Amino acid sequence: MKIAIAGYAVEGKSNYRYFAELGHEMTIIDERPELPDAPAGVPTRLGDQAFQHLDDFDMVVRTASMNPAKLKGARKVWSTANEFFAKCSAPIIGVTGTKGKGTTCSFIASILKAAGKTVHLVGNIGTPALDILGQVKPGDIVVYELSSFQLWDIEKSPHVGVVLMIEPDHLDVHGSFEEYVAAKSNILRHQTADDIAIFNAQNEYSRAIGALSPGQKVPFQSDAFAHVADGWFWYGERKICPVTVMQLPGAHNLDNACAAMSAAWPYVQDAKAITEGIGAFAGLPHRLKFIRSFGHVDYYDDSIATTPSSAAAAIRAFTQPKVMIMGGTSKGGSYDTLAETAATHDVKVVLLIGKEAGVMEYAFKQKGIQALNLGSEVTMKYAVEEASRQADIGDVVILSPACASFDMFSSYEDRGDQFVVAVNALS
Repeated sequence: MKIAIAGYAVEGKSNYRYFAELGHEMTIIDERPELPDAPAGVPTRLGDQAFQHLDDFDMVVRTASMNPAKLKGARKVWSTANEFFAKCSAPIIGVTGTKGKGTTCSFIASILKAAGKTVHLVGNIGTPALDILGQVKPGDIVVYELSSFQLWDIEKSPHVGVVLMIEPDHLDVHGSFEEYVAAKSNILRHQTADDIAIFNAQNEYSRAIGALSPGQKVPFQSDAFAHVADGWFWYGERKICPVTVMQLPGAHNLDNACAAMSAAWPYVQDAKAITEGIGAFAGLPHRLKFIRSFGHVDYYDDSIATTPSSAAAAIRAFTQPKVMIMGGTSKGGSYDTLAETAATHDVKVVLLIGKEAGVMEYAFKQKGIQALNLGSEVTMKYAVEEASRQADIGDVVILSPACASFDMFSSYEDRGDQFVVAVNALS
């Protein structure tokens, strides 16, 4: 079969390896003008016209972030997620949502491992899914983090589908919020009556997606299922463990833990294993991660917070006075609610960087928040040093940008890494 690999980054390379090993005739197509790391001897089509005349391929395998609409001329458009779902012999727990996917997947995997299960963590957070497909056995469990991009054209839903809170995001890529929600909905749209739909009982979009499934419906943070009450995690009327076993701060992480408990419940109902699994997970890099205490001020890296709602969750996670570092490029969201959150949750000052600094400065000042526009030319080192000057004993400094990173940094990881280096350099 003649196959084109559309997009040759991390997932595209995994797609190439997988289909090439099956003996197919391969071509790599990419909008970039050069691919210095393309395999020797493999045909390539590069540049602005790369996606034209696709009808001479039997199948085009897109990378996750590529809009299928770009590949309209193809006979068949396929993806990593579609191939994995079609060929995987083990049950799949799929997780989507605007934020919290990686943390929830990690909680699920930690609980399952504490119960002695063999778990494969794949998707954005883990190994590229097709890299481990050959290792998966029917008795294993796969935990798959699924973004809206991976769900865009998915043809099969996971046995256990988890929908976290849904809020506007990626509006710079999706044509509208409605299109974004429609992509997310595919995680449950193809379920059967034998499947399980887990969704956030407190979020209207999550509930609406949950209603699409013909399977068992499990609304977490409701009294009949996984929820938090009186400082404890419960499953229905069963008391599981105190919330203090969890190492991560913030009410949003209580939601993530409840979602994880719900997803693991069909396989693990042992309170000891659930407690061990929740308590063992110490957090992922760049996700409200404690870096160090300096001068009696705590520093946290939340560079993954690329939307106003996720930055607002970081603000709500702490009762102490806060110095925030924010800014970058817009993903289409409004900053008004974020500014209201800052005004009611003891934010002392917001230090703004990047292209959105001026827009964000106006939003914060409208709510009476001190906002300093540092501009797009400053370094992260300077921003951290300024945050240190603004902070008093007992405060917290949080990098939680509410924006994408691509104006000043190569990725949110690069932004977070530079923050960590700058914090550790304070003396």
